[in-house]
This record gives sequence, structure tokens and C-alpha cells, in this order.
Amino acid sequence: MSDMIPTAVASAESSELQAVDLSTRYLGLTLKSPLVCSASPMMEDIDNLRRMEDAGAAAVVLHSLFEEQITLESHDLDHHLFHSNESFAEAVSYFPEMSDFGLGPERYLAHIQQAKAAIDIPVVASLNCISGGSWLEWATRMEAAGADALELNAYFLATDATVSGAAVEERYLQLIRDVKTRVSIPVSMKLSPFFSSIPHIAKQLAEAGADGLVLFNRFYQPDFDLNALEVTPSLTLSTPDALLLRLHWVAILYGHVGADLAVTGGVHTADGVLKSMMAGAKVAMMTSALLRHGIGHLRDVESALRAWMVEREYGSIELMQGSMSHRSVAEPAAFERANYMKVLRAGAMAWRS
Repeated sequence: MSDMIPTAVASAESSELQAVDLSTRYLGLTLKSPLVCSASPMMEDIDNLRRMEDAGAAAVVLHSLFEEQITLESHDLDHHLFHSNESFAEAVSYFPEMSDFGLGPERYLAHIQQAKAAIDIPVVASLNCISGGSWLEWATRMEAAGADALELNAYFLATDATVSGAAVEERYLQLIRDVKTRVSIPVSMKLSPFFSSIPHIAKQLAEAGADGLVLFNRFYQPDFDLNALEVTPSLTLSTPDALLLRLHWVAILYGHVGADLAVTGGVHTADGVLKSMMAGAKVAMMTSALLRHGIGHLRDVESALRAWMVEREYGSIELMQGSMSHRSVAEPAAFERANYMKVLRAGAMAWRS
């Protein structure tokens, strides 16, 4: 009889953990949890997608199809590069070989179809783009291939001093307008943190039709090779410290924009997921943690997430979403200023001691 007590207790604890409701709504989709695998080269392998689903992923965002890949296939980019070769040869070396990007446009569509056939969780296609043009038809083709939603990854940094901040914002706004006229599936926009007023562009994008905003795109900064005297690409995995910037802006935007919010970058543990939810995100996306610890790390995150919620008596993810956002602060700007001063004051006191 006594041997049965630990078993009964363990069974009760297991039932309590499973009773926690992790479901969330993102882009109009009901997800079993906020754990989403973000775009990365891992997504090119169907077996990886199956393993992600088995490990607990609620949705996957496929690796990006680049605007340049599409225009190259239609010979547009090839034409421009050929002519630039005679006028400014150095510029040609800036473009990577498009074959380095894995799946071409047609194969990308087939990959969407294969992914939908292989897994039961939502599949989000990703377009990496910076301008309008004929390539936009591929958004329609991605929908036809079965994508449940589309993520626009508009990686663009203004380097021309004649381009205004307003012009940069308009580029993003026109992209979302153009795509939304072509598809009926939900569309999210992945943003960079380099806007002079993030709340303004976020509100504008939501009004232009964005169903979701993904914060933030990572800024991949090249390095200088002092031996070869060349500019070299630099890629490092994110760390949990990167999460702070995302939490900050999601907490500010929550309740003030008509679009779902997603955190990507710096989510490595259950703590990162919990903080993202409390800031106001609908989902927490991760890649670096899976590259570092393996796809099975998703199970550990979900397990720790459930245990924390049981211990703190949270019955569902929905109960905590936005609970620590700036929505409950009467004067967010004053709060920001006060927090800034407190941090500096704390740093000064620590230095003096």
C-alpha cells in the first residue's frame, strides 16, 4: 500500500501539469502553446519539422525565400548584375551566390506542400523582401501551396542620407498593403528596432493590414578582417540578454496596436517564454536555443513552463498575457524616464561601493 502512494502522488502531479492550458491565439490561428520555431536553415529539412512538432512546437516559420532569389530566377537580377559588372565591378562581389540559399522559388513552394503533408501544426511561410515588384505574386503562390500564414521579413537599413525616416516607413507600409491585397491568409511583419518611433510604425502597420508584428529582426553586422583587409560576414547565436529589448517594446505596444505581437530573439528558456507572455506577446519564437541545445530542448522548455504555472497557480497562458505591460501604467513616458534614472543611479552606487 505504501509503495502505491508515491505513484499516486506522481500521477496526480502529472495530471495537474497536463491540465495547464498553454493554448494561445496568434494570427487568427489557435496554437497548442506559445512555443514557435522561427525561421532558420533547420527548416529546410522535413525531418527537422517532424521532430519539432514531436518535441512540442506549436507552429513553425519556414526559412525565408529572398526577393533576390525570385528576381534572379526571372533573370531580372542577373541582367542588372551583368550590366553593373562593367560599370562598378566591386559591387558584384557584395551579392552572395543564390545557390547558397538552398531551395529556389519553385522548390520552396514544393517544400511548403511537403511540410503541410508531414506535420499537423501550422506552417508559416517567410518572404525576405525590401521592395515591391513582380515577385509579390509569390505570396499568392505560397498561399496556394498551403501556407497557413505569411511572415514578411523586410530587412532594410537606410544608408543613403537623402532617404528620410518617413520614406523608410512608407516602404514597409506599402509592402504590407501590396501583400494583403494578394492573399487572404494572415500576414505578419518582422520589424527591426531601428525606427525613430516604434509605436508609430507599429500602429501604422496594423492599420495597413498587418495581422501580427514580430519583434525584432536581428541586425547582422559584418566584421573587418585585419589580415586579409576584407569585410567579412559575422553570425553569432543570440543570448538571453537579447530578450530585454524585445520585452521592453512588446510591453509598450501591448493593448495599443491592433495586431498580435510575437517575440523573437533571446528566447532560450521557459523564463524567456513567461516574460514574453507577461509583456504581451502571443507567441515566443526560438532558433538559437535549438541550434545550441538541440530540437529536444523544446520539451524541457514546455515542461519547465508547465511546472512554473502550476507552482504559481496560473491555469492558462491567457491569464498572464500582458500582465506586466505598460498598458497598466498611466504615464508610460514618465515611467520610462524614471526607470532610466533609477538604472543609472543604481549603477553609480554599485561603482562607488
